[in-house]
Amino acid sequence: MRGHLFIMVKEPRAGRVKTRLGAGIGMTQAAWWFRHQSRRLIRRLGRDPRWQTVLAVSPDKEGLQSRIWPADLPRWPQGQGDLGDRMAAIFRNAPTGPVVIIGADIPGITPALIEKAFRALGDHDAVFGPATDGGYWLIGMKRGARAVSKNLFENVRWSTKHTLADTVASLDGAQVAMIDTLRDVDVVADLELIKTDGPEFN
Repeated sequence: MRGHLFIMVKEPRAGRVKTRLGAGIGMTQAAWWFRHQSRRLIRRLGRDPRWQTVLAVSPDKEGLQSRIWPADLPRWPQGQGDLGDRMAAIFRNAPTGPVVIIGADIPGITPALIEKAFRALGDHDAVFGPATDGGYWLIGMKRGARAVSKNLFENVRWSTKHTLADTVASLDGAQVAMIDTLRDVDVVADLELIKTDGPEFN
């Protein structure tokens, strides 16, 4: 069964996306970076026949009507609540089959890594792509009764070094796989470190 890849995107408006990055390079420049990074990522992953790509958009109404994102890809409103609420809604309401969710602000994501995540779900309930800051750039679930815990994302300390560990703890003993660790971009220093991590992915 072909899985679903959800890419979480926000409308790239100055002051509404990447505000921590914007504090260092300016809100307009940060929004420009996010817009172009997101579009590169969607171009890289969006039409791969190995999975169905869905854009999870925010804000809901504006995102569903936006002309920024490719018109041929299906869109899904993220809804209300914190990040955990919105991701939990995707896992619980997505079509049957394995589901992988990623953010749009990680330059190092490749089709090979997404395929690796879906393969890991063949014999695990959940899969994570850890981030260098203690969070994660990818989470995926098989979506069986064991995989989607009723306690999913409870008591997660978001945007801290504990985010990954707290999320794993909320899975109630599910079998978890880990794939490659990547660096996301939150502040100016992250941009500089990504330049030294390896070549830019286009």
